[in-house]
Amino acid sequence: MKLSWLDIRSLGEAKAAIVQEALHYRLDGVVADTVEDLSDLPPTITKVLFPQGKQLPESFGDATVVIVEPERHGVTPAELALRHPEVEFGRFVEIIDAPTLEDACESARTEQWSLLLFRDPTKIPLEIVIAAAARSNGSLVTIAQDVEEAEIIFGVLEHGSDGVMMAPKTVGDAADLKKSAQSEIPNLDLVELRVVETSHIGMGERACVDTCTHFREDEGILVGSHSKGMILCVSETHPLPYMPTRPFRVNAGAIHSYTIGKDERTNYLSELKAGSKVTAVDIKGNTRLVTVGRVKIESRPLISIDAEAPNGQRVNLILQDDWHVRVLGPGGTVLNSTELKPGDVVLGYLPSEDRHVGYPINEFCLEK
Repeated sequence: MKLSWLDIRSLGEAKAAIVQEALHYRLDGVVADTVEDLSDLPPTITKVLFPQGKQLPESFGDATVVIVEPERHGVTPAELALRHPEVEFGRFVEIIDAPTLEDACESARTEQWSLLLFRDPTKIPLEIVIAAAARSNGSLVTIAQDVEEAEIIFGVLEHGSDGVMMAPKTVGDAADLKKSAQSEIPNLDLVELRVVETSHIGMGERACVDTCTHFREDEGILVGSHSKGMILCVSETHPLPYMPTRPFRVNAGAIHSYTIGKDERTNYLSELKAGSKVTAVDIKGNTRLVTVGRVKIESRPLISIDAEAPNGQRVNLILQDDWHVRVLGPGGTVLNSTELKPGDVVLGYLPSEDRHVGYPINEFCLEK
């Protein structure tokens, strides 16, 4: 879980409302430059004192973390930690050139907390600091100007910064910051489905989902005609005799089909577009969000596949009726759709909730 720190140092009249929002959405930390602003906060949130450009107070009050500027304050986090063992200390580094970048790398390697401000828009310096901190036990918190930048920071070099500090501009920003920090999506419990019937159903439109990432050989996306049952369609990572591999692509199914996108919401394949998010899933149920770069919808012959779960539930998937379109079976077995026959086993997922405009909800819904 990534850390979300809310910077309230420059807030005006909206401070009280935004702090309450931060507490409601369970942000990880509130950052203030006076001990008074931290005194009324509950113990469930990290109280960060960051007196930037000011002298350190004589007492740190209720602060749990204190960020210092050694050059200005004349003392290092390590020296303060010896004097105040009940408080955690960190260092602020503003990165503007090569020497300050090296300072940030040294802080990342040695300090318990490193609060970083990058003045240039490029994220290459942050990549360097993250790499430098790979074997350290400290935490990196990077200052973001807005939620959009926070999302980028969380994903830099695949690992991302351990946390983001952001000054909100309005009520609602705290909730959005917390949401951006919760980028990890839950893994799924896949089930084995036994094929019951296949049938050639004629022409229709199918969607190829081209993403901005390389899928692994045991990975694809879940697709199904009904929201409560989907089959794991493999990407084109496996060799084909008449065409090159396209490891970014999943030939996913007929355009009416569901797949799982962001926030566990289902999306029709037909509504995906450049920039959409879909959930990649491997044979063990491990998940990650990937970005759609393009969706190709074309008229093709279609094949309908009906499979049955151990609990008797039926699952349907309609695919392009062609040998090179494939699904995954147990152990990562690659199964050509046109060669599936009753008794074959494929991997699938059975969401337990019905859907309303894609969102999971417990209500009566019959899909046939």
